[in-house]
Amino acid sequence: MSNPIAQNLEEVAALCRRAGARRLDVFGSAARNQFDPDSSDLDFLVEFDDLPPAEYADAFFTLKESLESLFGRSVDLVTAASLRNPYFRDRINAERRPVYAR
Repeated sequence: MSNPIAQNLEEVAALCRRAGARRLDVFGSAARNQFDPDSSDLDFLVEFDDLPPAEYADAFFTLKESLESLFGRSVDLVTAASLRNPYFRDRINAERRPVYAR
């Protein structure tokens, strides 16, 4: 796991709890230990509690914006349900590392 994430695990857990996230995994350069603090974004896979659509959208964007604020960089936040491309899904599943789970 990349250093900025490891240094902020408690804050990330608090953000996940507030947003109703069940699980948050990192993938991409941060999970492969290829994170460049000068240019890399952060890629996360999130699973939320079952929420009504309006609450789901609010939880998703609140978590995304909160993670961007915490890390001071762009965050790509994807959900398992949005992973339609089997090659992309397989790559994420091979790389993903747990950050938060309850």
